[in-house]
Amino acid sequence: MAETYRVIKAHQSPDPDPLTVRKGERLSFERRETEWPGWIWCTDNSGKGAWVPEKWVEIEGDSCVMKRDYVATELAVDVGEVLTPEFEESGWAWATTVTGEGIICIG
Repeated sequence: MAETYRVIKAHQSPDPDPLTVRKGERLSFERRETEWPGWIWCTDNSGKGAWVPEKWVEIEGDSCVMKRDYVATELAVDVGEVLTPEFEESGWAWATTVTGEGIICIG
């Protein structure tokens, strides 16, 4: 994994109120076409949905249970901003900005 990433294309978060789920929470899921292998579309009891790493859920029939906490946050970033990756999962990196703000960004 790289020590840091420098943003080469600005990005605005598409969802100001991202899905937030806790370990043990049950969600419905569906397999949708996506350019990102390893991700499934999950929906909570209120109807809020988001892409979730499939490795982070235990599939049980037509629903799944979260193996860990998850927030589907994408940070708004500007060209030139520096990000420090914490870990990667299925083509995405969880990283922080120099100010310490946590994010999910394309790796």
